[in-house]
Amino acid sequence: MSAAETDGRARVADRVIAVGVAVALLVTGLSGQRSTASSDLLGYALLTAGGLALVARRRTPVAVLAATGVCAVGYQAAGFDVPAVAYLFAVYAAMRAGHRIVTVTASVAMLTALPVAALISGPHSTSEAFAQARGALEIAWLVAAGAAGEALRQAERRADEAERTREETALRRADEERLRIARELHDSLTHQISVIKVQAEAAVHVARRRGEEVPQALLAIQEAGREAARELRATLEALRDDDTTPPRGLDDVPELVERARTTGLDATLTIEGQRHHVPAAVARTVYRIVQESLTNITRHADASTASVRIDCRADALAVRIDDDGTATPGTTPSPGLGLLGMRERVTALGGRLRAQPRGKGGFTVQAELPVDRTP
Repeated sequence: MSAAETDGRARVADRVIAVGVAVALLVTGLSGQRSTASSDLLGYALLTAGGLALVARRRTPVAVLAATGVCAVGYQAAGFDVPAVAYLFAVYAAMRAGHRIVTVTASVAMLTALPVAALISGPHSTSEAFAQARGALEIAWLVAAGAAGEALRQAERRADEAERTREETALRRADEERLRIARELHDSLTHQISVIKVQAEAAVHVARRRGEEVPQALLAIQEAGREAARELRATLEALRDDDTTPPRGLDDVPELVERARTTGLDATLTIEGQRHHVPAAVARTVYRIVQESLTNITRHADASTASVRIDCRADALAVRIDDDGTATPGTTPSPGLGLLGMRERVTALGGRLRAQPRGKGGFTVQAELPVDRTP
């Protein structure tokens, strides 16, 4: 159940209780004997107001405590010998809200004021023993209402503490799992990537020393090894630091385009619009889309040109990557892991992704990511 639904049900319950108490007080006032015939209208009004004031007992418990207490003393002084039921509900609500000192002080004042109000209303036929028993009963009900409110407040506090403890335990376990994944990645991948990078750099170095032309494929392997090492290092740092420092973003896109040029691809970058603050998750996703798209173009598209266009709009960030490769409108792109990963990232941020062959040949990847501009 959502918080809004819970709050709505609580408000309905408060209204029902308030109306029920007001009706009960009125019925008791109408059926009971009054010491005098004066101030009937005022007494009925105070009985009704004391009950209806309970509508606000959750929002303003101290104000309701004062209002119900004044009403109880008032209708007693007006000659209505009716128990202060509304005040008991107010004591319960105030104690539950944690206003213990105010509640105890107000209750002592009430126990003092009620006998005085009874004397003001006129002579009574009740015996002294009955009056003492009634006073003891009023004290007992006040203590019971206050104890019930305090007990529920303590139970809610313990429940909140237990929930907070569960959240802390879950966060601690998530941190431990991130560190475990980081260790496994480090142990399983770092050595292999380092070997690839060292072997490629050694081959390039040997070829240049001999005066031989270095194959583009070997240069691409060398650069891919360096990039893989950088990405792995950034990923490990992000896992260890709870992603507080995003590894890559919009500022790194020009480096991607420049690196694509080193493979022989005529790649261009165009950034339009005024760039505002972009959330880290959006900037990271744009980087990954451009990275994956340029990688696919270099490996599979057999393209000679590629263009990357980033449009910084007021409420969204749009990115488009086009190439002049061999894809044709009649072909269906293979849903590889790279394309699936891009789609999952974009969807998670509430954006849209379109990846398909262009009408005039080649392939296009277009993504639009919403950007929240609220401060």
